[in-house]
Parts: sequence; C-alpha cells; structure tokens
Amino acid sequence: MVALKEHLDLKAVRKLFTDGIKLSPKDLKVGIEYERLPVYFETNQSALYEGIDGICEFLRLYARNENWDYLLDNNNIIGLKKLHDTITLEPGMQLEMSLTPEKSIQELENKINDLDESLLPLLDEFGIQLLSYGIYPLTTYKNIKILPKQRYKIMANYLWGILSDVMMRETAGIQACFDFDSEEDAMQKFRIANMLSPIVTAMCANSVIRGGVDTGYKSFRALAWLNTDSERCGFATNFNRSMSFDDYINTVLETPVIMFSRDERIYATNGTMTLKQFMTKEYQGFNATLDDFKLSANLYFPDVRLRKFIEIRNHDCVGKGLQYSVIAFYKGILYSKSVLKDVDELLSKFKFQDFAELKYNVPKNALNIKLGNVALVNIAKDLVNLSEKGLKEQGLGEDVYLEPLQDLVYQGICPSDIIIKNWYGSWNKDLNKLIEYIKC
Repeated sequence: MVALKEHLDLKAVRKLFTDGIKLSPKDLKVGIEYERLPVYFETNQSALYEGIDGICEFLRLYARNENWDYLLDNNNIIGLKKLHDTITLEPGMQLEMSLTPEKSIQELENKINDLDESLLPLLDEFGIQLLSYGIYPLTTYKNIKILPKQRYKIMANYLWGILSDVMMRETAGIQACFDFDSEEDAMQKFRIANMLSPIVTAMCANSVIRGGVDTGYKSFRALAWLNTDSERCGFATNFNRSMSFDDYINTVLETPVIMFSRDERIYATNGTMTLKQFMTKEYQGFNATLDDFKLSANLYFPDVRLRKFIEIRNHDCVGKGLQYSVIAFYKGILYSKSVLKDVDELLSKFKFQDFAELKYNVPKNALNIKLGNVALVNIAKDLVNLSEKGLKEQGLGEDVYLEPLQDLVYQGICPSDIIIKNWYGSWNKDLNKLIEYIKC
C-alpha cells in the first residue's frame, strides 16, 4: 500500500474493516436495505419532494406521529432515524428502509411488517403507494427533480455514464448484508458473492416496463448500472484468491474523488485526483483525513462492497416474498462452510471473463443465457439447491424463505418474465394493472 502522511493513520483505515470481524460464527447477523418506489394513486407518477402531498411533508408528519428523529441536509428533511433504524430518501425520492442487522430473517421481516403497518395508513392519506419494483414504471428521470441533498447534486453533475441519471433518479433495489469472522472469511465470501452477483441479478430481474413501455430489457436497472461510471461500478475484484483488506483499500484509494467535506461544507473535486493522490498531497490547503476515506468508500459503487460487513448491492427491488428470498439465498451459502466450499467449486471452473460477459448479457436476457458453455438456469438451480442445504444445516427453518425464488428458478423464469407475459396477455398493456401487481 502507498505510504501516507501522518495525518492519516493507515492502521485506522484498516480498522474500519477489521472492526467488523465477529468473535464467533454464532455472532453472524443479516441485514437488509430495502428501497421502494413511491407513486401517486391517481397518476402513477413518482411522488414529489415538495408540496402538501410531497414526501417531505409525509416524513415530517410520520416523524411527529411515530416519534422518529429527522435526518437533515441544509435543513431539508432527507430521512428519519429511530435508534439504529433509518428511513431515508434516495435521489429520486425512492424510500429506503435500512434496518439494524438481526440473527434471523424472521426478525427482519417482522421489523419491515411493523414499519409498513405504521407507514401505509399515512401514505394512503397522501395518495401515495409503494411499489416493489426495480424502476419507476412511468416517470423517467427528466421529470424527476433530484432530492435537495448536497451530495446528490454533486454526484448527478459528476457521474458520466449515459444512464447515470436513470440509475440515480429512477431505480430501486435491495441490498443484502452479511458478516464475517476473520479476514480470510471476509475475502472468501467477498470473492464468491461477486461471482454470484450477476446470477442473482438475473434471478431477480424486475424492471422491464419503464416509461409505460416494454424496454426489451428484463432488468433495465442493471443496464443503468452498467452505464453509470465504470471507474466505480462493477466488480471490485478479479476473483483473486489472495485478495486482502489492503487490496480492497488500495482499490478505493485509486478511485477518483468526487467530493470531500469540511465543517458541513462539501467541496466538489470532480474526479481531478484519486484518493491516493489526495492522501499524499494537499488539495487547496486541505489534508486528507479518515473521514475522506469513509466518504470515498461510500461513493464507490461496486456490485459487492466491503465494509465492516459484506454488502451485496445488485438486486432489483422485488416483492411477494422474494425480498426475503434474496437474504435467504445468500445466507444459506455464506453462513455454511461446507456449502460455501461447494459453491466455490461449482463457480471456480469458470473464468473471470465468463462472469464479465454474463454481467453484460443479464440485463437483456436474465436467466435465458449461458455462463461459459453452461445454461445459466441450470447453474441457478444448482445454487438454490445448495442454498437450501445450507439453510437446513443452520436449523432455523429459514429454507421456507427460499421457496418464492426456487419456484421461479425451477420454471426458468424471473419476475420480469411474468410481467411480460401478463403485459401482452390479460393486462393488454394496461399500466394500472402492472401497478396493482407490483404495489406493496
């Protein structure tokens, strides 16, 4: 690793990751970040931030009624917090729940159900419904005013991919979070999660209708991420078995800096330097700090991100129980040493280039493609079976959460396939019927 000035302690950077190491496998938990799309009943258009029926006023009233605290940016409400749980807004007003990790999926489900029970009556009063879907089905980014958050404005100006505005303002996903009990365990899980990520993107593809029409892409959200910023998106590893925390740290250090913060003021750097350059040389009189590393690490958007835990980020928002299938699928694999080894053997026969090609083919075709010379759907079937084995070994009865995903994979289809069939069938391209199908 590069030698840094004394104002930034490399040990402190590394500690950001080693602090996540759990003392025992019994301490491993699971987490979820669950984004959904708020749209108005009457128009199917995305909810606005401002106005008497806007998301800002909704959050204000919900905080008052349920005793949550505001999260503010320049005095604008950008989310709410209660203990360690948050409800926050993404750039296009997507509503995200980020919950304290729990040992069981049941506990996460109970939390989400309780939150929904408290959220939905007030949403009804505002004429807003939440959609479990990967992209706004009608509103496109040109008609979505970005959330008034300093960081998002700078990001929107900087991200250079042709679909970066789509990614920021239109899409919603599910992020799954998992623990590790050593650096070796973390990096093995990180490598395998990266190999799994495009396969699970295919399994959960759920963003085919956008702007009221069939886009021809089963996951338009995945397509948007492919065309956002290749310097900070995609795979954060080439599946190197010797990869360490230090290697990941160096990857972040080599990424162009978008911004940094001092005294609640944000300075845009527009990618004119990497974090490594900032950490070895002053920038406009400022020296790099540990907080600069934290911010740059948060503005690094690979499919799988390493933190004090492993964050898998590439799934379209799904509902109908599939949101818990995503957690269960990874839990069955990542929290079983024997199954993790079996999955490693299954996937390691393929080359990095096979996965890179798969990642580019999944948005259009989902499961109807090959990984190398093997039909992806057959690999997916093997993986869900292995996950089921791992869940049964764990003995919590959580294999029941895998069933919605198993049902789809065994049929060789993804959520978008069901939507396409109905769109050209009984729905007769009626957007209201799609909305009814994907609403929470």
